[in-house]
Amino acid sequence: MQLTRTPYGTTKAGEAVDEFLVENSHGVSFKLITYGASITSVKTPDSSGQIDEITLGFDSLEGYEGAHPYFGATVGRVANRIGHGRFVLGETEYQLDTNNKGKHHIHGGLQGFSRRVWEAFPVKKQNEAGVSLSLTSEHMDQGYPGNLDVKLTVMLSEQNELSFSYDAATDRATPVSLTNHTYWNLSGECSGSITSHMLHLNSERFVEVDEELIPTGHIAPVKDSPFDFRTPKPIGQDLEAAGGYDHCYTLSKENALSIPAARVTDPNSGRVMTVFTISPGIQFYSGNFLKDLATRCGKVDAHAALCLEPEEYPDAVNRPEFPDAVLSPGDRYFRKSVYQFSIS
Repeated sequence: MQLTRTPYGTTKAGEAVDEFLVENSHGVSFKLITYGASITSVKTPDSSGQIDEITLGFDSLEGYEGAHPYFGATVGRVANRIGHGRFVLGETEYQLDTNNKGKHHIHGGLQGFSRRVWEAFPVKKQNEAGVSLSLTSEHMDQGYPGNLDVKLTVMLSEQNELSFSYDAATDRATPVSLTNHTYWNLSGECSGSITSHMLHLNSERFVEVDEELIPTGHIAPVKDSPFDFRTPKPIGQDLEAAGGYDHCYTLSKENALSIPAARVTDPNSGRVMTVFTISPGIQFYSGNFLKDLATRCGKVDAHAALCLEPEEYPDAVNRPEFPDAVLSPGDRYFRKSVYQFSIS
């Protein structure tokens, strides 16, 4: 396992940012910067052995500090949306940033975890290597209650598994939902649309949302709908009928880390990405809003990449019928997700 750490740049606020490169003996590698604990690169071989970049991103810190759709970022305190940026815990109502459509809260707010420089140090073991990162989010950071201590470990193994382990503790009740927001195209960055990728989602239900992508409270069956990926099918097959995908699919606890939550296969390159997680849901986003967006490889448009984000259900803090997403003092938040790369 190769593991290096190099300076990446300095933020506008004067904070030093480092980049880690981890590569295994099979040519699979990832890069991570301490700004936003962001994955800036994942490279894997295709069926002919050609190694390509399979994520979207930028080639400098300036790009990540600028406006972008969370390329590779660690998002929190709460991933996805909180309706109107409001919730009540105990007898106290909290108001967060409304940084989504000017009405709702998304991905932790204007200065969420994706905009923070994390503390980091390398981790190297016999058959895996990676990065251990940490940060403290203080009481009322972005409007959230409680001092929250977060640890994230990102590891790459010789089995071509890229894993994310999240650990958090708080001194007062607060909602928590952490995930990684990497954009994937298994044909390679800037190679065109992901609509021909075959997707399997091991889920019988999804969280129904309104026109502003806020949950209605209804958990809908996928059967006989454009949202059914229980049998693998091209992402583009029912894309128009679905109005684009940006939905949280529910997962059974039995899935854990032994049964795939999702699998993506690219017929063009032969690359396969299988996702395992202990999170209760996984957000499938088909890159609907990637329109004329500049990246390191050129401009990309809608459906140039996809996201698969293990998470708590969106707006769960306002939905008592959803699995609880509130972390209490004395309890531990722990989630792990694994992205396994192979060839079909």
